Amino acid sequence: MYLEKLSLTDFRSYAQVDLSLEPGVTVLVGSNGIGKTNLMEAIGYLATLNSHRVSTDAPLLRFGAERAMIRAKLVRGEQSTVLELEINAARANRGRINRSNPVRARDLLGICQTVLFAPEDLALVKGDPSSRRRFLDELLVSLMPRHAATRSDYDRVLKQRNALLKSARAGKFSSGHEATLDVWDQHMARAGAELLHARLELVDRLQPHLKNAYAQLTDGSKEAAAVYRSTLQDSLDDDGAGASSGTRPAGGATAAETETDAAGADATSLLAEDLRLLSVEQLTDRYIQAFAASRRKELERGISLVGPHRDELELVLGSAPAKGYASHGETWSMCLSLRLASYYVMLDDARTGGSPPILILDDVFAELDVQRRRKLAAIVSGAEQVLVTAAVEDDIPAELTGRRVKVIPGGIDEQENR
Repeated sequence: MYLEKLSLTDFRSYAQVDLSLEPGVTVLVGSNGIGKTNLMEAIGYLATLNSHRVSTDAPLLRFGAERAMIRAKLVRGEQSTVLELEINAARANRGRINRSNPVRARDLLGICQTVLFAPEDLALVKGDPSSRRRFLDELLVSLMPRHAATRSDYDRVLKQRNALLKSARAGKFSSGHEATLDVWDQHMARAGAELLHARLELVDRLQPHLKNAYAQLTDGSKEAAAVYRSTLQDSLDDDGAGASSGTRPAGGATAAETETDAAGADATSLLAEDLRLLSVEQLTDRYIQAFAASRRKELERGISLVGPHRDELELVLGSAPAKGYASHGETWSMCLSLRLASYYVMLDDARTGGSPPILILDDVFAELDVQRRRKLAAIVSGAEQVLVTAAVEDDIPAELTGRRVKVIPGGIDEQENR
């Protein structure tokens, strides 16, 4: 799949801009602050309905505008698809597919697939856990758009449950609220189990690709890994539940659990393995147990302490956490490896009927040393479409041969395209 045409209206700095693209490598060159990243941000937003730069939609609209439009023509084999996304200041965003009737914006998810590398990716290692959860969830939705509803359902229930807990902390909690909280526990347990189950499966898929990508980018002296840390594990372990107390989900122990018990493994490692083996229904039961065990603390603090919204994806280099221990070069290599791993996971899907994603490298090469530039360029150069931005053309490794596009204030210099 590749992007053949991009058109923006009132998006960021652009009143109107049209950009024609082609398969292979395209490098957009222009001074810093000229609008290169705005173009890449629009493509990424069309794919994920999220910006890699801001957390709300308001900054995406040109100052004074009430709406922005992203239009794109995508080509996959002999088939082309036209997507239109309207970003509104005062109402829900809307989309169109092949100029049909308007649909929900999230109905566009999964049609345009991208993997975007950007300087902001440093937050994947250095930032708080929310950055890594967002990475997982955006990739999850790209692979399986139905999980956009899973995330939305969970966020809605979490908001309602937190409101009830806050009222308890304010002294407005009664026996009637207790029954209502039980109901929200059931809803949140189910929604949380769906999201946790999907994340655990995704981490399993990412793991070998992360290891291989980091080895490709470095000298191979350290191995990269990702470990999913669930608050469900912590809460059940703190409460004495799980393997050591004989607690088992509905259906009894699995063969793997029995063998681990026989080996005398500690309760924490067994419980971590439990989560990967459990079904959505079994995880739902575990969450209900965990909510009951945490209720007193949650009522005291007025917030939900257990659930996917507080989980962590721990990134590990060698035997130490990447956060706080990795050098600057190692941090960049880990960030790039995470993006490459997501690219490889998408390629796995493409081999079974999906589409290879568009690779976007937004001002990344300026951040890397010469060795990492060359290694990254060699890895991505064979993709169906690679879009690169740079302030200085000399930052682009020789391996990335292809079309050059000059970005100027407010648009594209067609005479400078080559």
